[in-house]
Amino acid sequence: MSHYLYLVRHGEQQDAEYGLPDGPLSGRGQRQAKAIADRLSGVPFTGAWHSPLQRAEDTAKIMTASMPSLDSKPSALLFDCIPSGPTDDMPHAFAPFYGSISREQIEAGEAQMADAVAEWLTPSREDRHDLLITHNFVIAWFVREVFGAPAWRWMGLNQANCGLTIIRVRSVKSPVLITYNDLGHLPPELRTGVPDGQPF
Repeated sequence: MSHYLYLVRHGEQQDAEYGLPDGPLSGRGQRQAKAIADRLSGVPFTGAWHSPLQRAEDTAKIMTASMPSLDSKPSALLFDCIPSGPTDDMPHAFAPFYGSISREQIEAGEAQMADAVAEWLTPSREDRHDLLITHNFVIAWFVREVFGAPAWRWMGLNQANCGLTIIRVRSVKSPVLITYNDLGHLPPELRTGVPDGQPF
């Protein structure tokens, strides 16, 4: 059976540069969402879920507006979160990231992502094409899981706004990464969200 996950990071948030925790999409974010919707218009989706945060919900509304047979549902398993805490094998360069993060935030993120992996990376008995509209760290954790990499390895994996990552979940073998942060549907002026210095 074919089971594919289509992971999409939300579009650019309005006033994101001012550090607001959540908010509506910017005009550019709306165009990004429409572009990824056009890109995926031919996929026979069997289900769609999005993070309850506004920037992901707005992205989902724009995407499903051009996919009338698809209704995206909010899922707390797709919230923005910290997927894991510092480990002994983690490079020291990542340590400052955890300076303002509490143990409670880490434990909540670990529990959330364990449940998310169990929900969507479990083989299916039927053909499935699932759309997940979520956040940078969540997608990075799914990719880390596919490779069976150390827990800290989600750090440094960055997705652009409305970048596309596809995972195939197989029945017997481990899941495989089909594409990562694909931006072919976005013209250069709509490619945002990756830290400065990283190429698109």
